[in-house]
Amino acid sequence: MTDGQISLGMPQLPAPDYPADVRARLEADAREIIARYPGSRSALLPMLHLVQSEEGHVTRTGMQFCADMLDLTTAEVTAVATFYTMYRRKPSGDYQVGVCTNTLCAVMGGDAIYEALQEHLGVGGHGADDTTADGKVTLEHIECNAACDFAPVVMVNWEFFDNQTPESAKRLVDDLRAGRTVEPTRGAPLCTFKETARILAGFPDEREGAVEATGGAGPASLVGLRLAKGETPHHKIVHPRGASASGEGE
Repeated sequence: MTDGQISLGMPQLPAPDYPADVRARLEADAREIIARYPGSRSALLPMLHLVQSEEGHVTRTGMQFCADMLDLTTAEVTAVATFYTMYRRKPSGDYQVGVCTNTLCAVMGGDAIYEALQEHLGVGGHGADDTTADGKVTLEHIECNAACDFAPVVMVNWEFFDNQTPESAKRLVDDLRAGRTVEPTRGAPLCTFKETARILAGFPDEREGAVEATGGAGPASLVGLRLAKGETPHHKIVHPRGASASGEGE
């Protein structure tokens, strides 16, 4: 039985352990993570990112490791790992390509982008896998990532690619699969999903210039703030109740 499947037959055998050298390395990292928290249980989320950085998804071995290090049951670890969508439960690609199909992005073209990528990559639908055969790209739906003013949005390993179209999204995945350099609209340069998972576990991004490149909010996100401060001239669209367009009471 593989990860993510349900068995109604004999119970599973215990998860195999990591090789000794891998476990020693992960234990050192895990102790660093655990030391950040007053209670070890609070370290579970970054610990799951840590084991995900090792194999690209959260395996039974990884969940057993977390349970051992945090004095939890595997049931407790599994309950958390299956609740959050950022933890993958099966092997996936070097690049997680998430298309926002929440309401605004969907009506702005997110649904069309997702369907175009499914066809272009030959993944998903009717029980098919969502990862390309070369192991480069995993396609998935994502929920709102608070970038509605740049809709429709695609994320690759949680970096933003704003104002996408089916054509631009297809070029994006083609570049990823071909190993060409791809620059997010905002944020740090791309790295692999495993590298991203290690950063999410709380370890520094040691790539030169990556931290400085994270930046802040994009221009579209700041329009409302500038309007509120009176920095941008604007016309009143909605008149106060009881006033006419000329400003006189009705």
